[in-house]
Amino acid sequence: MTSKTKTKAEGEKLTKPVSFRLTAADHAAYLAKVRASGLKPSEFFRECVLQNRTQIVARPKPSPERSQLVYLMNKAGNNINQLAHRANADHLAGFVSEATYTRILAQLEMLARYMKSAVKDAD
Repeated sequence: MTSKTKTKAEGEKLTKPVSFRLTAADHAAYLAKVRASGLKPSEFFRECVLQNRTQIVARPKPSPERSQLVYLMNKAGNNINQLAHRANADHLAGFVSEATYTRILAQLEMLARYMKSAVKDAD
């Protein structure tokens, strides 16, 4: 018995929409599975989810410390982007020499890489 039959048998209408986004490649794979099933996309999705015909891979929940670190790194990353934008604007306006501009960007890029590494290695 499909979910649709079960829902109709219970006399309930399908009133609650559920949506999600996919990459183009994932969408093509999803549609291929829908076609192979012979069901409509919504029927296929309900069958997979409600009948537990899926494999769920639980992601570990980040620690509060990691969440705080990611938050702070995002804020700092925003500041790095502002500094890079300012250095670029000043360079284009002739206020900063090519050598100084290059050193500033190298330092900002190094700092960004260090921050990404720190977040990746957390926990």
